[in-house]
Amino acid sequence: MRCPFCGKNQDKVMDSREALEGSAIRRRRECEKCRQRYTTYERLEEVPLLVIKRDGRREPFDRKKILGGLIKACEKRPVPMERIEGLIEAVERDLMRAEEREIPSTKVGERVMIRLHDLDEVAYVRFASVYRSFKDINQFMKELRDILDARGKIK
Repeated sequence: MRCPFCGKNQDKVMDSREALEGSAIRRRRECEKCRQRYTTYERLEEVPLLVIKRDGRREPFDRKKILGGLIKACEKRPVPMERIEGLIEAVERDLMRAEEREIPSTKVGERVMIRLHDLDEVAYVRFASVYRSFKDINQFMKELRDILDARGKIK
């Protein structure tokens, strides 16, 4: 495995664990040259999952896109990277279990938001504001009220 930091091919596996309910192996590796640690995954090769975009285009599912959005939403929030990775794994597992191999991007986003709501409400609102493209402050406030109502804060 090539180190993403220095590019050398000399590493050692520090830890291996099952991921995605046994359909992947997560490995923590340490480069023997620069001593940086990084994570790799070994996955089963499966029939690709395609995401149907809003404009009708189809593209392969890319967990990196979800990760990028979640990192932005969770910026300056007390959400550990392990929890973000767990959320992505859970969403990916849900999508792989579905019988369809083509899934609308709206379903992907909704699944992310459901899990993110339970993880961090502020990150959820951030993610939702981009994902749902709030047109004005009223839509934003409605989302906040719904969260507070669910928590029993507003009568």
